[in-house]
Amino acid sequence: MHVRAYLRASTNEQDANRAKADLIKFADEHGLKIATFYAENESGAKLKRPELFRLLSECHPGDILLIEQVDRLSRLDGPDWLKLRTDIDTKQLRIVALDLPTSWTFTNPSDEFTSRMFQAINSMMLDMLAAIARKDYEDRRRRQAQGIAKAKANGAYRGKQEDVKRNQAMAAMLAKGMSYSQVQVATGASRATVAKIAKRLHETA
Repeated sequence: MHVRAYLRASTNEQDANRAKADLIKFADEHGLKIATFYAENESGAKLKRPELFRLLSECHPGDILLIEQVDRLSRLDGPDWLKLRTDIDTKQLRIVALDLPTSWTFTNPSDEFTSRMFQAINSMMLDMLAAIARKDYEDRRRRQAQGIAKAKANGAYRGKQEDVKRNQAMAAMLAKGMSYSQVQVATGASRATVAKIAKRLHETA
């Protein structure tokens, strides 16, 4: 059995590794050792997430998928959540979430009856928490749209602003010959953003 920890943040401005210490602490307290971390900055509302599916491709039956909260795994709509759950179930992964105490039973061996009972309970709870996470996502999107519409009506909407200081720093790093990966590590920006700055730098050279 391997424990595979999945970390996700929605945007490049957020730290996907924020919960890493909490996952390590949980694993230590339950006598587990995390074999691999998979971290990415992708929206939980979309199914296409490279690191999550790399985890699924590398896992073995009986492995544990360790997450901080169920919403780190999914803010998907119903059909996409069903697809992801099917993939997870096919791989025979056991999901353990810090915010779902009933899932902690998967960290310790138990008799077949107890294991099946908790598996059924966890399956139901996962579906409920995934649905709640999706509703929270949709509610926030709706409030955001309402706020933008109000700002536009008042002539105060400016749209998403470019992080000028960060982009200038990235341009300076690239100009000094630093690699994309080095710039990513130094700034926390996505590879696509680094490539955009590199293209801009090339065009102005």
